[in-house]
Order: sequence, then structure tokens, then C-alpha cells
Amino acid sequence: MLEISNQITIPDNEIDVQAVRSQGAGGQNVNKVSTAAHLRFDIMASSLPEPVKEKLLMWKDRRISKDGVIVIKAQKFRTQEKNREDALSRLRDLIKSVLITRKKRKPTRPSKASKTRRLDSKTRQSRLKAMRRKTDDH
Repeated sequence: MLEISNQITIPDNEIDVQAVRSQGAGGQNVNKVSTAAHLRFDIMASSLPEPVKEKLLMWKDRRISKDGVIVIKAQKFRTQEKNREDALSRLRDLIKSVLITRKKRKPTRPSKASKTRRLDSKTRQSRLKAMRRKTDDH
């Protein structure tokens, strides 16, 4: 049972975690032991609430396929169990990030004083650079 929040939990039978061989250098065990975890989670077939499913499907993330399946490959650790836990925590974080409602941005305008300060500093900088230029007086 994967607990996302107080109200949302995902049963283990909805999450498919398979052990696969890790990529990259690994020494003697690299060709013998499957330590990486390959997690697959079908959003539409899950028991998540409908609004959460819709948000997940609209979410632009390369881990979510066009078919609505979340695919996470964890191979950070040397043991299969730690990689499995890592994959599950990354799934939890992905779903939690969808649950967060972001505040709507209020468009603001710069104040008159800030505009004046900006223009004054531009004028000061311009005068400073003008002083550095060569004059025609020679």
C-alpha cells in the first residue's frame, strides 16, 4: 500500500515493479544480478480519484506515456530493494506534485519611484561612459 496523502492510497496490485539489469559499469555482478527497478503504473486503471487522474494525464512529463502509463526506472542504488523504494518514492512525489494547487499570479506594475530609480541609474551610467570616451579636443 503506497500512501500519497491522508485521503489517497494506492494498493500494491496496481503498481507493477520488475527487477531489471542496471546500465553502466558494475563490476562482477553487472551481468548476473538484476538490481534496477522498473516501475509501471497505469493511471486510468488505478483507484485514484478522477480529478487526480485528469491532472496526471494533462501533466507534461516524459515519464508519463501517451497511453497514460507512468514509467519510472530506478538504478541509483546497488540493491534491488533500495531501488524499489526509490521508484515508489518518485511515484509518490510525482502524484503529490500534481495535487499541489498553485496560486494564481496577480499581474503587477512597477511603481513610479522604481521607474524613476531605474531611469536615474541608466542616466548615471550613461554619463560615466561618456566621460570615458575620447574627446575631439586633442
